[in-house]
Amino acid sequence: MKKPQFPLSFYCLISSFLLLPVVKAGSNTSTENRVVTAAVVSEAAIAAEESAAMESRAMAIYEELGLDRLGLNQKAMIYAYKGFQKLAKSGKLDNTEILTVCDFTQPSTSKRMYILDIRDMKVLVNTFVAHGKNSGLKYAERFSNRHESLQSSLGFYVTKNTYFGKHGLSLRMAGVDRGFNDNAESRAVVVHGANYIGANRLGAAYMGRSFGCPAVPQHLSAKVIKLIKNGTCLFIYHPSQNYLKRSTVLNG
Repeated sequence: MKKPQFPLSFYCLISSFLLLPVVKAGSNTSTENRVVTAAVVSEAAIAAEESAAMESRAMAIYEELGLDRLGLNQKAMIYAYKGFQKLAKSGKLDNTEILTVCDFTQPSTSKRMYILDIRDMKVLVNTFVAHGKNSGLKYAERFSNRHESLQSSLGFYVTKNTYFGKHGLSLRMAGVDRGFNDNAESRAVVVHGANYIGANRLGAAYMGRSFGCPAVPQHLSAKVIKLIKNGTCLFIYHPSQNYLKRSTVLNG
């Protein structure tokens, strides 16, 4: 039996019909991919511009307040300001005028806590601050978020309310860097005064250490706590690449 014969034009028509959806789909997919790529590039460009602007502003504050002369690490200020701005933008801060930086690149014998008034451009307090007993001797080198580690926890905190405990007036803090300091409240990591940190200990090989709390000199504790309580940002800095690459505040 002979196969039916069709004119060439019939086969061309069928071929065109079969190919048309494929070409159309490919065209749409390509266009969609270009749109998505452009959006990603645009978002990345905006993020880069915002980061550059925050870094520029951080450096302007750093220079105007003479923080280099007070020993503050330049990168500590940049990271602190970027995180501070992100927390403020997300509505996590009740007070967006005060920024506290604890610079753990410095030894405990240095005044490495800086309380800054960003609005009026003032250094309100520059004093000593303790690190955890198991974080190191003169320098803080090891950090943990674990209970009973007796180590300091890096990252961003939002201060809360005050209370009277075994160290007198103390200040609760919420750790907002997931995985790095979010156990702060359950670990009872708070700001409090202590006689083992301060100028009276400068003759010793190293300052006294806490169980992980950023303890300050006893005679200044009430002033420090009053300045930074109720929703301000406190940042504990160390150039740990593990922290800087994985911080949920800095990289969120």
